[in-house]
Amino acid sequence: GAGLLFPLMLNTALIIFPAEKRGKAMGLVSLVFTAGPALGPAISGLLIDYLSWNWIFWVSLMALVLALLAGVAFMKNVAPITKPRIDIYSLVLSTIGFGGLVYGISSAGEGDHGWSNPVVIVPLIAGVIALILFVIRQLNMKKPLMNLRTLQNPMFAIGTLLVFICMMVFLSSMFILPMFMIRVLELSALTTGLILLPGSVISAVLSPVVGALFDKFGPKFLVVPGLIIVAVTLWFCSNITVASSIALIMVMHTCLIVGILMVWMPAQTNGLNQLPSDMYPDGAAILNTLQQIAGAIGIAMAVSIMTTGTADFIKSVADPTEPGNATLALTAGMQNALFFTMFVALAGLVLGVFVRRVKVQKWSGNSE
Repeated sequence: GAGLLFPLMLNTALIIFPAEKRGKAMGLVSLVFTAGPALGPAISGLLIDYLSWNWIFWVSLMALVLALLAGVAFMKNVAPITKPRIDIYSLVLSTIGFGGLVYGISSAGEGDHGWSNPVVIVPLIAGVIALILFVIRQLNMKKPLMNLRTLQNPMFAIGTLLVFICMMVFLSSMFILPMFMIRVLELSALTTGLILLPGSVISAVLSPVVGALFDKFGPKFLVVPGLIIVAVTLWFCSNITVASSIALIMVMHTCLIVGILMVWMPAQTNGLNQLPSDMYPDGAAILNTLQQIAGAIGIAMAVSIMTTGTADFIKSVADPTEPGNATLALTAGMQNALFFTMFVALAGLVLGVFVRRVKVQKWSGNSE
C-alpha cells in the first residue's frame, strides 16, 4: 500500500508545482517521510501504556479509512492516463529481486540468524540473480516497467544515493535510540515517545522553511551542512551511556532529525528536477523502492552490529553473569551500531560535495 502511495505523492507534486516553487511543495512531502515515523513512538507509547498494543492497528485502520474516504471524494487525475502494458516477466523478477533482498537483509537482524544463515543467504542470492535479470530486461525494453535510464542523470543518481543514506541513518537510529531508553534507561514506552516528540514538532515546523531555502539558495547550501550535523550528532550518540541525561538525548534526536531534513528534501527534489517530465513516475518509483531496501539494510546492520558488540563485551568481562554487565554490554553494542551509522553519514558527506543545483528549463522534454 505504501509502495503505491509514496511515488504517487511525489509524482503529483512534481506535476502540479512549477520548478521554482517545488521546494516548498517537497518540504511538505518530506514532512510525511520524517515527521510521520518520528511521531510513531509517541503515539504508540501512549496507546501501549493506556490501552494495549492491539490499538496501534485499530487506530491505524481508522486513519486509513478516513484517508480512503478523502481520496474518493477529492482525488483527481493530474496527468494524462496512458494505460501502459505491464510486462509480467519484469513484475515477477522485480518481486523476487527486491523481495528477496529485503527479506534476506531483514532476516539477518532477527534472532540468532546472522549473515551466514541459509535463511539469509538463499533469499539474498535469489534476489541478486533476479535483479540482474530484471536490469538486463529493463535496459532492452522500449517501455520498461522501471526506466533505469533515469540514473544516467548525475544529479538524480547522487540525490537517490543521498536519500538511500538518509533512510539508512534515520531508521537505524530511530531503532536504536528508543531501544536504549527502554532497555537501558528503563523508561516507559510513553516517556520514550514524549522524549522523541520535540524532534518531530521541530521537523514539522522546519519542513516548509527548508523547502523555501532550497528554492532560494539551491541544494548544496543545505545538503553539506545537514550531513555535517548528522555525522557530528551520531558521533555524540555513539558515546551515550547509562549516565546520559534525557535532555541530552532529546537534543541529539532533534539535531539528527533537522540534519536529515536538510539533506533528504533538497537532494530528492534537485535530483527529480533533472529528469524530463515523462520520467517523473520512474524517478519516484526508483526512490521509493530504494528507500524500502535502505530501511531494511539500515535496521539489519544496526541489529547485527549491536548483537556482535554486546556479545564481545560479555566475553571480555570477568563475570558475565553479573546483572550490571548485561546493561553495559547492550550499551556497548548500541554504541557500535551508532558509530557505524556515523560512517554511513560521512560517506554521504563525500557525495554531498558533488551536488550542484539543476537548472530546470521550460517544459520541452529535457532538463539540464
